Amino acid sequence: MELGSPISYEALERGTPVLSSEQERIGTVVHVLADEAEDVFDGIVVVEHRGDGHRFADADDVAEIHERGVVLRRTTEECERLPRPTANPAVIRADPANPPDHGLTAKLRRAWDLVSGEH
Repeated sequence: MELGSPISYEALERGTPVLSSEQERIGTVVHVLADEAEDVFDGIVVVEHRGDGHRFADADDVAEIHERGVVLRRTTEECERLPRPTANPAVIRADPANPPDHGLTAKLRRAWDLVSGEH
């Protein structure tokens, strides 16, 4: 698949294919999660190719963003284990330095708000 030129997350459009590191299509972009005030890219919400629901790929999981595709750093098998956005995400790991309302938990909650229309 020809991905086109690299682009900024700010130009990434809904419906753009998302690929594993093995170049297998895992889904399409539904939302870009970012803090526009801080100009920080948090990740993308992906609707799965098989129609199994939504997954969240953190910014660290994104290897490349192009005009016609996003490539993740994870294999196809690893992409199947990406977290799902939820209203009340489970704590992935307890860290006293990272309260529950920050980090991945907060990103998953924001992703849920976008997916569920509560945003």
